[in-house]
Amino acid sequence: MASCVSDTARALGCRDGAAATHLKFISLFVIFFTSVIGITTPVLLARFFQGKPVYDKAILIIKCFAAGVILSTSLVHVLPDAFAALSDCQVASRHPWKDFPFAGLVTLIGALLALFVDLTASSHVEHGHKPSGDYLPVGTHDVTVGKKVGNTHSDLSNEELVKLKQRLVSQVLEIGIIFHSVIIGVTMGMSQNQCTIRPLVAALAFHQIFEGMGLGGCIAQAGFRMGTVAYMCLMFSATTPMGILLGMMVFSVTGYDDSSPNALIMEGILGSLSSGILIYMALVDLIAADFFHNKLMGSHTWLKKGSFIALALGSTSMSILAIWA
Repeated sequence: MASCVSDTARALGCRDGAAATHLKFISLFVIFFTSVIGITTPVLLARFFQGKPVYDKAILIIKCFAAGVILSTSLVHVLPDAFAALSDCQVASRHPWKDFPFAGLVTLIGALLALFVDLTASSHVEHGHKPSGDYLPVGTHDVTVGKKVGNTHSDLSNEELVKLKQRLVSQVLEIGIIFHSVIIGVTMGMSQNQCTIRPLVAALAFHQIFEGMGLGGCIAQAGFRMGTVAYMCLMFSATTPMGILLGMMVFSVTGYDDSSPNALIMEGILGSLSSGILIYMALVDLIAADFFHNKLMGSHTWLKKGSFIALALGSTSMSILAIWA
């Protein structure tokens, strides 16, 4: 209880509604444009390399960097914040939050939910696109599908299934990231603590660049139509600024305190859920799929080493940002 009192005293010294509002309006434009830069960079790079001999290798390197960013985001940024919210003295002193590690439980539920969506959608895609006839099992780089004996069009079907799987991964990944972005935006929008917001604006700008590169790398490989790519890029870029505006409106209408127990509980639950989704997607659909089931990776030792370095660089770059945000 003493720590709660001392934390409140420090927060009151930094509470300045006018200064906080000014900083939040600046952050709307800064975060939007850095998000656009982050998510469009891998998409534009992929289009630049498209049709060139190094295209497949370049897109694989970009995707491995993206996987590192997503994994670091979930484990170093989202999950610790969720645990911190649910272990806050205002929450941890109440039933049932003090009786059970709910952050870990909801993270587990998020991972199982992502697996369920993955299995359901993959099963639907495979059953809906198999050609008729006699089949022999053939492994692709991340899915196993039926191959029709003596049918020259079966390879095309395999490629379509792989592409559909990559699109599914990109869409589920964006859902997890949007959860995270909404939490960040709403929390910042409701905050009246200028001491917290000022460094957070700069840190979030870099955060959105790297997280956007992570999602953009997956979108680039999925081969969406231009309209879909533009829509997904816009959704990612606008989600955090929209969350900030929503948080500002909620505070102006209700005076709702972002450090209240109910707000912390909501932040912890949504953060844990998105963390579970992102951990599953990064490890299963991105890292495991490429490092263990990608024929291109298996046939080039230097590419495997380069991909691992890209993975480590993506993880490191995003982890360093945890010093500030």
